[in-house]
Amino acid sequence: MDILKKLTEEFPIREDRAQNIIQLIDEGNTIPFIARYRKEMTGSCDDQVLREFNDRLTYLRNLEQRKAEVAKSITEQEKMTEEIQKALDAAVTLTEVEDIYRPYKQKKKTRASVAIERGLQPLADFILAQDPNADVKAEAEKYIDEDKGVPTTDAALAGAKDIIAEIVSDDANVRKKLRNLFMRNGEIATKLVNTDKEDSKTYEMYADYSEPVAEIKSHRVLAVNRGEKEGFLKVKLLLNDEIAKRIAGASYLKNGGYSTELVKEAVDDGYDRLIFPSIEREIRAMLTESASEQAIKMFEINLKPLLMQPPVKDKVTLGLDPAYRTGCKIAVVDGTGKVLDKTVVYPTPPQNKVEEAKKKLKELINKYDVDVISIGNGTASKESEIFVADLLKELEKEVNYMVVSEAGASVYSASPLAAEEFPDFDVSERSAVSIARRLQDPLAELIKIDPKSIGVGQYQHDMDKKRLDSVLAGVLEDCVNSVGVDLNTASVSLLKYVAGLNAGIAKNIVSYREEHGRFYSRKEILKVPKLGEKAFTQCAGFLRITDGENILDNTAVHPESYKAAEKLLQLFGYSEEDVKARNISDLPEKVKKYGEEKAAKEVGLDVPTLKDIVAEIVKPGRDIRDALPKPQLRKDIMDINDLMAGMELTGTVRNVVDFGVFVDIGVHQDGLVHISEITDKYIRHPSEVLKVGQTVTVWVKDVDVKKNRIGLTMKQKKAANK
Repeated sequence: MDILKKLTEEFPIREDRAQNIIQLIDEGNTIPFIARYRKEMTGSCDDQVLREFNDRLTYLRNLEQRKAEVAKSITEQEKMTEEIQKALDAAVTLTEVEDIYRPYKQKKKTRASVAIERGLQPLADFILAQDPNADVKAEAEKYIDEDKGVPTTDAALAGAKDIIAEIVSDDANVRKKLRNLFMRNGEIATKLVNTDKEDSKTYEMYADYSEPVAEIKSHRVLAVNRGEKEGFLKVKLLLNDEIAKRIAGASYLKNGGYSTELVKEAVDDGYDRLIFPSIEREIRAMLTESASEQAIKMFEINLKPLLMQPPVKDKVTLGLDPAYRTGCKIAVVDGTGKVLDKTVVYPTPPQNKVEEAKKKLKELINKYDVDVISIGNGTASKESEIFVADLLKELEKEVNYMVVSEAGASVYSASPLAAEEFPDFDVSERSAVSIARRLQDPLAELIKIDPKSIGVGQYQHDMDKKRLDSVLAGVLEDCVNSVGVDLNTASVSLLKYVAGLNAGIAKNIVSYREEHGRFYSRKEILKVPKLGEKAFTQCAGFLRITDGENILDNTAVHPESYKAAEKLLQLFGYSEEDVKARNISDLPEKVKKYGEEKAAKEVGLDVPTLKDIVAEIVKPGRDIRDALPKPQLRKDIMDINDLMAGMELTGTVRNVVDFGVFVDIGVHQDGLVHISEITDKYIRHPSEVLKVGQTVTVWVKDVDVKKNRIGLTMKQKKAANK
């Protein structure tokens, strides 16, 4: 296979650029580095495309390697033919390669292998020839041998049929045709069992359920799998057996009288005993793999905007971790996340010490000039939010609040990382600090938590751990590098996701910083143990130094382009002092008027890099998240009983799933906008229109107070007609 050609067919990338990407990857360059600093070579491919390209490149290389291994094995067995080699060359999936290799694999003991050991292979070949004039029984008598375990003619014929059944089962073309038939015409059917158990209600919709394999949605595949794993569902793949057996025997059955009858019996047995169970497992595995990839994709789609939510910068924040019996843990942190104070209040049942709690919080708010309150959305969140909304009405100064997801906060609080960060705090106190910091800088705080515990996406705990971790690590890496990291304040958790670094080097950077003090230039990190020139090249552009020796160290301009950037400034009559004073806002206009290609040539850059440098030096220290819509801060709360059909509300998208989106409308319980209620236009998936963190206008469609369910719509007319 020509891998380069295959990749250019599958990706909208020119062949020369695809070749460049492969070369850059093979040289050990990271995806963020390639995406940001090698745009001219890649045609400005973004991180996501590059990761997909790299995944596909890895798969195709593994495919070619497996083909070579299979070819070598078959050749060593002296069974390689021109036909087999052509089939291997034409295979485009690992499944096809394994189908071809199936007859030549060393198998465990099977009925066919036992029959072959008993010397019945020639009899099987004789029957397969299907000579209408042949006396099969007379031929079978020749193979009767008590010592070999063939006592009768019937035993000889049975053994021969076992061999034929396995030949048909191992036929790659038969398996491919049947697999395609199952994918097109098969059905998944489920039955509910163990109905006496309470959790069985979760799977009521699958009690007596069937759906075509070709149409079943990813989230239903995963729901069925989970129900089966938990013992509540029996799952079966259905297909018309008669048609399937006809296809299985099509290339084997001739008009050969009695011998053809025997072959048909062998084909039917091979289908029932060998082919169907095997292909059922394969189809289920294919559906699961596809559904898992979709779920992982959903997690990726949700996680990125969650991590990239705009920070609430430089605000003194009071974090409130809600609880009932043990009280609400409080932590006040300054604008940099440093803990100023902590306490516990009991405004919730069973203590209900509301006035005492108000007094304590008012003292903290006034003492530290608190700007905003961050409330976790866990147990007792609703009561805590009502308490806070009531408290804010009694304050002289303006204070807002926001409910933040505390998913994973308990995981972080009990982790060695949290213990190292706050050795004198108990678990719940650490959680309150995390809740406060999540509002201040979601990326810096959420990066400390296992992504599977962050609470977006669906069925993430059912996914292949290695694959999920790989994809999510890519998301974390993309987010961290697109924002950049302050070299003098960043934690190990952040630094380890910077391109070219790892946990070990990140720890070395922090240790070096603690021993020698702050960094004043990017080049200083070359003094950090185990951080060599190669790692420096990959990471330098993503590290920021505020108030450093060189203003460019506080931008995404890579050190390799510093001289070119200085030439650019000189070309248009600017100095480094102008950059520091931000007196170069008209630079982009001057460059455009002068001619981007001409300017790039004069300073020794390509045009994409020139554009990036211009954008960076105009606003050193910029945070790309600042350009995104700010989080919605609240002053008051509604109750689910306050909702009426047709009511217009503003909310924040909390999670995007296959069947719709969940929206926080300030009622503690998120409402669901079903995919059919998002827009009048046809969309295949909610992610085409909405993303986590997005502010949306919705209308109440219906409310079920008993079940605590809120149905929302984004179609105003539909809501008005309710």
